[in-house]
Amino acid sequence: MGESRAVTPDQYMHGHHESVLRSHRWRTADNSAAYLLEHLRPDTRLLDVGCGPGTISIDLARRLSDGSVVGVDAAVSVVEAAQAEAQAAGVGNVEFSVADAYALEFDDATFDVVHAHQVLQHLTDPVAALGEMRRVVRDDGVVAARDSDYDAMTWFPASPRLDRWRQIYDRLARGNGTEPSAGRHLLAWARSAAFSSVQPSASVWCFATPEDRAWWGGLWADRVVASTFAEQATARDLATAAELEDLAAGWREWAADDDAWFVVVHGEVLCRK
Repeated sequence: MGESRAVTPDQYMHGHHESVLRSHRWRTADNSAAYLLEHLRPDTRLLDVGCGPGTISIDLARRLSDGSVVGVDAAVSVVEAAQAEAQAAGVGNVEFSVADAYALEFDDATFDVVHAHQVLQHLTDPVAALGEMRRVVRDDGVVAARDSDYDAMTWFPASPRLDRWRQIYDRLARGNGTEPSAGRHLLAWARSAAFSSVQPSASVWCFATPEDRAWWGGLWADRVVASTFAEQATARDLATAAELEDLAAGWREWAADDDAWFVVVHGEVLCRK
């Protein structure tokens, strides 16, 4: 089993405010792991690293008639939420537990698939985490990772306040020792983690309908003033509370524009030993 590293713990910049979980609970296998689905078999045993409130884990489990899913996360509160979600959904072939992505408490070659969605961008040593995922996957298995790329996000119309939001986000993430544009680094990280074969790809989320704009703009308007992002930004003098309120207004203004459009670009990799 992997060993814990003697380093400063990762600092998750989003936290688990309702506005963050609102985003995480929207995620499904179709909208967040489509690149992986054709590689699943009915009897696949899958590990979901950084599972959050568990919606992707549960959705993947539904597709495995004879398989199972284990979802792990570092946060006790979201693991408990995922357990409750699975029980409410009546999905019995998924379980959740607290774990360290750098020191997974599983034997070597335990899983057919190891999956991580929007995880590596929040880690100070993504290559080490990929190495640990490589350790617990079977020799004929696959490690799948998908991460967004903040520098590649694009929107219309132009908005100085959204520009400022991304600038603060970038400075905060890099101050935590993490890479906010992880999507473009996944191929290099996977190669550094000693995978012999890496299949890279990319996909997007697009928010442009009135309903999608209201949802996306609304959750970010809340996140910039109420989540751990806000706490860290003000504590490090990257923004004042008044400036964050202004950014929230910018998000609401963007969402109310009938011509508005926002694309989140993701990098993806399918890795084999």
